[in-house]
Amino acid sequence: MLQPRRSPPPSLLGFLVFLIVLVGGGAATFAYTAGWLTPERLTPVRMVAAFGPPGGVPLGHRKNHAKGICFTGVFEANGAGSALSRAQVFAAGQYTALGRFNLGTPNPDAPDATVRVRGMALRISLPDGQEWRAAMINAPIFPVSTPQGFYELLKAGGSKAPDAMKTFIAAHPEFGPFGEWATKGPWTGSYAEERYNSLNSFIFTDASGADHAVRWSLLPAAQPVPISPEDLAKGGPDVLEQEIAKRVASGPQRWTLVVTSANPGDPTADPTKAWPADRPTVTVGTLIVQKIEAEADGPCRDINFDPTVLPAGIRTSDDPFPAARSAAYARSYDLRTAEAKDYPRTATDAQP
Repeated sequence: MLQPRRSPPPSLLGFLVFLIVLVGGGAATFAYTAGWLTPERLTPVRMVAAFGPPGGVPLGHRKNHAKGICFTGVFEANGAGSALSRAQVFAAGQYTALGRFNLGTPNPDAPDATVRVRGMALRISLPDGQEWRAAMINAPIFPVSTPQGFYELLKAGGSKAPDAMKTFIAAHPEFGPFGEWATKGPWTGSYAEERYNSLNSFIFTDASGADHAVRWSLLPAAQPVPISPEDLAKGGPDVLEQEIAKRVASGPQRWTLVVTSANPGDPTADPTKAWPADRPTVTVGTLIVQKIEAEADGPCRDINFDPTVLPAGIRTSDDPFPAARSAAYARSYDLRTAEAKDYPRTATDAQP
């Protein structure tokens, strides 16, 4: 005779319920993070996908700022930065630097004269193993105030709708100052002549524990010489890479690192808002670029210049962009490393 099935003892039943909730909760969390349960939510996957041109992003390359060239050199700290931050990088001394000059485009073959935004990615390595990674651009302000706004800008820029950008600008009046710079600001004929700005705000903590909201810029020692995009184009599609390689071969190039401190009430969460020019500044050292190498075989190729990789004494602020960039950079890094076979290390072009 069949015996009636007994219910699990309360302790076992409770464990099974806990297990189901745990597994289900984990799956739900994963699905939420991936954006499956909230398809309208901005995720790193959606952000990186928005960079894709109609023909798709070239495999093996960074998904933005895809065109670039590596450099190595040193950062010479003068000690003055220690008044603002206890980070070792500001103690007087010389530290190894590695970086990448780049263009703000997902197209690694874009002619240099067609890209308005130029960038410098930088990694400064410290003796104790800590690093300071940064990604800066030549624009004096950012085009939008939030990561969501940046996503909408990418979508509008890639849209075939004739009024897409007009509609975007109407919805994002903060875009105006960037648009003014992009259309009327001077161009230069060299990466060495550009000023590179953090735009995002960070927090420096000094030896006493006091916090300072800051932004920083790298100011070129080379005198900027204005040039029109049309005249720049006459130098060929890779004129900037060729020019910086020749310039550095003839002598190291220098930038002064200047840190600007905010006053109480200055906006730290919105990179479209420049701080007043009278804010206090401290010159904390000099970046010296000593060698240029093509990216295909260069030391910068496999570096993720994540702006949230910071030494003790520096941390992110309430600015949402560093965290958003960190997540997008990680997604881009995962994609391009998985596609490494499509971007072989052996360079096909002439080495600089």
